[in-house]
Amino acid sequence: MANPVHAPEPPDFDEQIYLRLNPDVLLAVAAGKFGSGLEHYERFGRAEGRPITDLGTLPRGRVVPTAKSRDTAELAEAPVGVLDAIRISPAGGIYVVGWVNDSLDRLDSVDLHFQGWSVCLDAAAMARVRRPDAEPASGNGTPHAYGFWGFLYAAQRLTAGACNVVLRLKSGAELTLSPHAEMAEDQDLRNIALGQLAQAPYLGNAYFAAAAAVDGELGDQLLDFNRMLTRRAVNAPYVERFGPRRENYKASIIVCLYGKPEYLFLQQAMFSRHPAMRDYEFIYVSNSPEMAETLLREARRCALIYGLSVTLVLFSGNAGFGAANNVAAQYAASSRLIIMNPDVFPYDQDWAVKHEAVLEGMPEAQTRLFGVPLYYDDGSLMHAGMYFEADAMPSLTPGRRPETSILRVEHYGKGAPPETARFLRPRPVPAVTGAFISVARDWFEQLDGFTEDYIFGHYEDADLCLKSLEAGCAAWLHDVRLWHLEGKGSIRTPVHEGGSAVNRWLFTKTWGELVCAELLGPVPEHPALRAAAEEALA
Repeated sequence: MANPVHAPEPPDFDEQIYLRLNPDVLLAVAAGKFGSGLEHYERFGRAEGRPITDLGTLPRGRVVPTAKSRDTAELAEAPVGVLDAIRISPAGGIYVVGWVNDSLDRLDSVDLHFQGWSVCLDAAAMARVRRPDAEPASGNGTPHAYGFWGFLYAAQRLTAGACNVVLRLKSGAELTLSPHAEMAEDQDLRNIALGQLAQAPYLGNAYFAAAAAVDGELGDQLLDFNRMLTRRAVNAPYVERFGPRRENYKASIIVCLYGKPEYLFLQQAMFSRHPAMRDYEFIYVSNSPEMAETLLREARRCALIYGLSVTLVLFSGNAGFGAANNVAAQYAASSRLIIMNPDVFPYDQDWAVKHEAVLEGMPEAQTRLFGVPLYYDDGSLMHAGMYFEADAMPSLTPGRRPETSILRVEHYGKGAPPETARFLRPRPVPAVTGAFISVARDWFEQLDGFTEDYIFGHYEDADLCLKSLEAGCAAWLHDVRLWHLEGKGSIRTPVHEGGSAVNRWLFTKTWGELVCAELLGPVPEHPALRAAAEEALA
C-alpha cells in the first residue's frame, strides 16, 4: 500500500494563531473532532477562506472583521486569571469583567477574538478594582487591584457566543481563555456598567477611584453609548394634553418624573390652590415607561378635580434629565420656562404672583435665568444658589496620574435658619439648582438647552448656568420661596450613583479650567459675576 501523501503545510500557517482566530475550530479540536487546526484547515478552512495569519497588534478600541460567526461551547478558565463575563448588546456595547495576577507584570491589553470579529481593549482605558476572591491565590501580600473591567461602544451589530480571550501583559506574556459571551439588552448593559462603576471595591476612596476610572476612554465610551440610548428614547414621544388649553401662558412649568408617579397628583393639589395658577401650564415628562398608564389616569383625574392645564410627554426609556426637559420645552405654550422637580411645592401660596413681580420689576439681565430659595421640610434653608469647590485625592492605583481633582457643587446657606437675610437677598450666583430654574425660553434655546451628554441626571443644572455665564449672563437668585423635599420625588439606585460619577467627571472635564481659574469658592472672581453685582448696586 502506498504511503498517504499530505498536502504541504501553508508557509504562513500557525497552529496557535489559527485556533485563536477560529474559536469553533479550537473547540472542535479539543473535543477530538479534528486532530489539529491544520487538519481542519485542509479539510474545510481553506475553502471557507479562514484566516491563518496573525492580525498583528489590533488597533485599540476598533472592531476588526475576521471570519464568519459560529456557535461554540465554553472551555475551562485558566488558574492565573479569569474572565468572569463578556456581555454584548445589540447596538454594539461590549462589556468585560475579570481579574488577572499582574502585580509584577502589568496588564497591557485584553484581546477578544470572536468568529467574525476581533477587538483589542487597552488596559490603560479599563477600570482596576479590588478582587478579594483573587487575593489569596496571588501569593502577594501587598495591596493590588487585580480586578479589571472595561466597556466599548462599537456602534455596530456584533455576534456573541464562543470567544478566545488573550490577556496580554507588558512583558509580552499571554494568558489565553475561552469564555462564552452572552447577549444583553442595550439598557441592561448600560446599567451593568454603571452599577459596576458604583459598587466595585476599590483601593482607597471609592468615589475618587470611580471618577478616576472613567477618566479617558472608558468615560467617553460610556457617554457615547448613553447618547445613543438617549436619542432612541426621545425619538417618538407619546404626548397627550388634559384640562383647559390656551394659546399662551405666563409660564410653562416642566417637571421630569422618574420612578414615582404620585407626585403629579401631589403637585397639582398643592399648586392649584391659588387662582394665579390658571395662567400657568404644567408639562410632565416621564423617564419611566412603566408608569405610563398610571400617569395618564392621574392626569385625567387632576384635570377634572383641579382644572389646570397638564401635558404628558412619555418616553420609551430613560432619556435622562437634560434630554427630557429639552423635549418637553418644545411643547410649551409660553415664553417663560420653569424647570421644577416633582418634590417642589409652594412655600407661599402667592408664589406665582411673586414670580411675576420679579419678571416685571427686575432688569432683563437679572431675570433671563434665575433660581429661588428652597427649604427643607424642617424649615431650614436648603438652597440659595450654588458655588463650586474642587476635591483632590492622591491616586493609589499604579499606572494612573498621581492626583485626581474633581469639581463639586455646594449650596449657599444649606441648613441655615430660614430668615438668614444674606442668603435670601437678590444677587448673581455661579449657578442654581435644577430643582427650580426660571429661564426665558429664547435664552434657553440660544444656549441649546441642557447638555444631553450627562447620564440620567446630575450636573446638568450647573452646566446650563455656566453656559449662560460664558454667554454673558450670570444666573441670579430671587426671593420666591418654595419647599423642596430633596430626594423624595424619584428613586435612586447604585446605577444612578454610577451615572453621577461619570457626570462629575464630565463636568470637571468640561468646566474644570474655567472654574479653577475664576469660580472656586463661595466668593468667586469671575468678571461677569462681579459686573452683575456692581450693576445691581448702581
